Amino acid sequence: MDNTSKGTYTLRVQEDFSRMASLFTELDKLVVEQRKNAELINSEVLEEATRDLNRILLPGRRILDTLERQIKDHEQERIQLRALQDVGSALNSSFNLVEVLNVVMDTMIKITGAERGFLMLIDEENGDLSVQAARNINQQSIEDPSEISLSLIDEVLDSGTPLLTTNAQNDPRFSNRQSIISYNLRSLLCVPLNLKDDTIGVIYVDNRITAGIFREGHRDLMAAFANQAAVAIENARLFRQIRSQLAEITAMKTLMDDVFASMASGVITIDNDDQVSLYNPAAGRILGVPGSHVESRPYKEVFNEVDPGLGITIEEMVSFVKKEGKDHVVELDVTPQNSENDLTISLNLSPLRDVQQKTLGVAMVVDDISEKKRMESVKKYLPPSLVDRVRDLDSAQRPQRRSMTVMFADVTGYSTFSEKLEPEQLVEIINEYFTVAAEAINEQFGVIDKFMGDAVMALYNTQLNPQEDHAERAVRTALNMQAALDEYLLSVPADRHLHFSIGIHTGEAVAGNVGSSFRKDFTVIGDAVNLAKRLEENAHTKEIVISQSVYNSVKDLVNVVAREPMKVKGREALEHTYLLTGFK
Repeated sequence: MDNTSKGTYTLRVQEDFSRMASLFTELDKLVVEQRKNAELINSEVLEEATRDLNRILLPGRRILDTLERQIKDHEQERIQLRALQDVGSALNSSFNLVEVLNVVMDTMIKITGAERGFLMLIDEENGDLSVQAARNINQQSIEDPSEISLSLIDEVLDSGTPLLTTNAQNDPRFSNRQSIISYNLRSLLCVPLNLKDDTIGVIYVDNRITAGIFREGHRDLMAAFANQAAVAIENARLFRQIRSQLAEITAMKTLMDDVFASMASGVITIDNDDQVSLYNPAAGRILGVPGSHVESRPYKEVFNEVDPGLGITIEEMVSFVKKEGKDHVVELDVTPQNSENDLTISLNLSPLRDVQQKTLGVAMVVDDISEKKRMESVKKYLPPSLVDRVRDLDSAQRPQRRSMTVMFADVTGYSTFSEKLEPEQLVEIINEYFTVAAEAINEQFGVIDKFMGDAVMALYNTQLNPQEDHAERAVRTALNMQAALDEYLLSVPADRHLHFSIGIHTGEAVAGNVGSSFRKDFTVIGDAVNLAKRLEENAHTKEIVISQSVYNSVKDLVNVVAREPMKVKGREALEHTYLLTGFK
């Protein structure tokens, strides 16, 4: 029978009882009138009949009174059960712990007729009992929950069973409870909040004025409700914990997204189906393929979009990492389809595993090391003090024609000298002479183009080291080199003494990166280089020979000796040259 049917049935019983009570009332009136009539007519027969009728009516009245009390009790129980059902629905529909606790207490006060009520929970961390909800009969929160029997509450917590007293002042069980006596507590009811085998708190209601408010029915009903409330409270707690954990996870994910988004390195993860599962903005910037074109696509397609055929190279690396379960680091030169500049990338591939060490795919960290590689290549021939001044290496290394000064310095007598020594010794000795030359070149911010056997070639006023006084710098380099070499030879045995012959020329040439797609070097091509080399070849040991163009730039600074005009291969006119002897 559902609640609606039960309510209709109860209403019908009440109506039938009311009609029966009315009939008994009418019968009582008739008996009274009949007794009066019997006295008037002095009829013993009628008086005897009245007494017999009264004997029959008295038990019926007692039964009727009993039925009335039972109907009232049943109705009260029905109201309480209906309230219990309604509040159970309310509890199960809310995960807000504060709302749940207030509903619990308001319902308990309403059902029991208590003056006030308190719900206390045990703290999961420290085990302390604290008031979580304190309500009064007007469904208002009590700001200062006090004057309650903590000893009674402790007893319920320890035993895990409800405790009821109709008048605590006269109850021998509480004769030594100072709080009950001092607070003048009367009706008390306390039930545990049991969840499985654990007691998580208590519900406490009391009335400080009236005794006999609570009955055993209230105790049983409140105990049943407490069990339901304990489940609702635990659900609310779990919901709060889950929501807190979800907030932490969301915050952590947001943090991770922010970290990935702000990383300078590209991060790419590849799942076991070879699909791209993570691709941060840096990866898009480095590879030139935006993230919107990447999600859930095969990684080979993505890398082929960067450079055709690159996907095959990456596939070999991914297969190795998956098979061997080891990290793999490699540098690749890439020619992106959507960029004018070549790209050098560093790839660090690692197995992607979960906490159980199950392989989920491959994680890849991508770094653009193009600038680093170009800078390393520049450091081979550019003075360290100039390296940091070069801002755009791509533009600086792009071939361009300009006027510059070229210097060749050759170690004279080296070929004859090399016949007497082992190759290892020769390399050691020539490196010492090249060190003297390199220091002098760097001092004047020249660019070391190359070392060629026993010779070195230096450049002034290229796009890497633009200089207005490039001819003067080349001359100073040559003179300083000779002076530094003389000082160095003081510490070297005589049988290891070698010297430089130097040629210097100023003219137009093309400077820039020259080579193949596999290797390029910065160098200079043009007639200016050829003439500087010819001048060095015509210089004797310890001589510095300069061309007419160099002399024209430094004639106010240096002392020279004019040489006989010389015929240079590829030129019709004779070339005027000068022997440089020092500064004025």
